[in-house]
Amino acid sequence: MRILVADAFPKERLDDFRALGLTVDHQPSVSVADLPAAARPARILVVRGKQVTAEVFGAAPALSLVVRAGAGVNTIDVGAASRRGVYVANCPGQNSIAVAELAMGLLVALDRRIPDNVASLRAGKWDKKSFSEAEGLYGRTLGVAGAGAIGREVVKRGRAFGMNVLAWSKDLDDTGAKALGVEQATDLLSMAARCDALSVHLPLSKETRGVVSRAVLEALRPGAIFINTARAEVVDQEALLELARAGRIRVGTDVFAGEPEKGQGDFDSPLGKLPNVYGTHHIGASTAQAQDAIAREAVRIVGSFLRTGRVPHCVNVAGKTPAKARLVIRHFDKVGVLANVLGLVREAGINVEEVQNTVFEEAQAASCSIDLDDAPPPELLERIRARKDEILFVDKVDL
Repeated sequence: MRILVADAFPKERLDDFRALGLTVDHQPSVSVADLPAAARPARILVVRGKQVTAEVFGAAPALSLVVRAGAGVNTIDVGAASRRGVYVANCPGQNSIAVAELAMGLLVALDRRIPDNVASLRAGKWDKKSFSEAEGLYGRTLGVAGAGAIGREVVKRGRAFGMNVLAWSKDLDDTGAKALGVEQATDLLSMAARCDALSVHLPLSKETRGVVSRAVLEALRPGAIFINTARAEVVDQEALLELARAGRIRVGTDVFAGEPEKGQGDFDSPLGKLPNVYGTHHIGASTAQAQDAIAREAVRIVGSFLRTGRVPHCVNVAGKTPAKARLVIRHFDKVGVLANVLGLVREAGINVEEVQNTVFEEAQAASCSIDLDDAPPPELLERIRARKDEILFVDKVDL
């Protein structure tokens, strides 16, 4: 079985894939345009930041699993994968400490103007007077948008700096806020109005695209610090540029609109050129510790898929199917029993949505649950019960 690893990946973890019995095809420099052809013979595809388009799924009939060696799946056409029956999984939480460290680094750098200090020294200038004008972070209010794995790590570090921490997330309740040791904000807008610094840690989705709106950015007090180590698309980029250009806010960002596809290249960013904006090159997860943790998790996901068929962190298996009824059948564990039952279901014109079969000790009997898109009529149940040499019990449950 062939696995295509289409981004940079630690050599030791490539060896782990080989230890699973896989043939490893490592093509870290393959372009997005060439990825469909490269993926054609693969059963499994692993990517970091590379875009996986619908063309990949159309070109690779054997492809069964795509693993994003990272926290999000916005670079993968998940809809196209679902229509082809391909599992998509990610590796959430493995890079949380690395991203949190960068977020705090940007926060400290903006407060103390560390890059400007360095640039001045390199230019042969000494300016203690100007660079001594910092507010300090102790006792200031830090707002954290998003209380997932990364947001929680930022909360810990903000509290360690002696900051008052507010947090907002659609999944955060009073109990969770108390466990984190933060005050729960009722909404993003009201939290921004109370912040000296706002750090964003939201995944990109239909619901979060542009959620850090002009109104949210304008609610920040003059001179406040805005940190984004999530995705550029969660922020109104036009408003961000306008407010930063006006000197209304200071910005630390690891993500930009229109980032180059490859790791190196020319990039002309009006936002990144502003003196009150400190930008990094989308390196939040790029520490050796984080990359190894993510790679190990990718190996674990692939190993589980190969051994059990189960995919940890799968993002595209339906939480609820269209099933309306469940057929429960206890049967002898013999060849052809379930094939016969499913044949009768097919003859009744009913579609099977999900099947789960459990074999009991001694492998003499089993129990099978078959979820159907329509309720089985009494005559179908009787036809199944009539197979007494195969069937022990039949029941129907409405869903």
